[in-house]
Amino acid sequence: MVEALYATIECLKKHPDLFESASAPGARLQVRIASELVLAAMTDTVSPQGVLAVCNFVDVPLEEVFAAKPKLIAMLVQVRDPGNAGTVLRAADAAGADAVIFSHSSVDIYNPKAVRSTAGSLFHLPVVLGADLAEVVAAAKTAGVGTLAADGYGQLNLDLLQDESAARSFDQQIPDSTYSLEEPTLWLFGNEAQGLAGEEKALADHRVAVPVYGAAESLNLGTAATVCLYASARAQRRAL
Repeated sequence: MVEALYATIECLKKHPDLFESASAPGARLQVRIASELVLAAMTDTVSPQGVLAVCNFVDVPLEEVFAAKPKLIAMLVQVRDPGNAGTVLRAADAAGADAVIFSHSSVDIYNPKAVRSTAGSLFHLPVVLGADLAEVVAAAKTAGVGTLAADGYGQLNLDLLQDESAARSFDQQIPDSTYSLEEPTLWLFGNEAQGLAGEEKALADHRVAVPVYGAAESLNLGTAATVCLYASARAQRRAL
């Protein structure tokens, strides 16, 4: 995955393990000495940290994701901000999601800011790029995965779904339950400014709102996605 490392002499002195790993018998990783000026030209940060990695692309085909029988997937639909995209991917990784899917017209996850904001999570779980939303939802349905659209005006309340999930864990019957968070789920998260369009929300099985109890107008994308993904992750693990 990592093809080469460029590092300053000062960095290698602080982290000798980098050079030792590259020098180990059979190691494929190459460590090249670079000056601070060279690293500054290779990166877009104001103060480079003294090391830069050259990696292969890591995205996979959509078919590979559903062939693995996923339990939890996050899909970003026309999300444009690299920081938001990276934050959601990092949250999905932390919640134990099986994949993150980016629709066409979404930000390039290989954008340097997006890569940095994933804090390494880009390399921890499968990522699909340029996917068609209708195709993803159809594949989810075929695989027995339900689709939930995160929507501030959704007809379902995330807190209520979590309460119902907890009740079921104690063998309590919930006759009017609309959706079980324990089930395999694809979450849809929309554009930062407009959210999901009407036709996009219509593709989901249900629209789910994260309740806001204070005076805030709404949650930002990264926070809302984290809350939704952890709600599903907790319910699924409770059901094991």
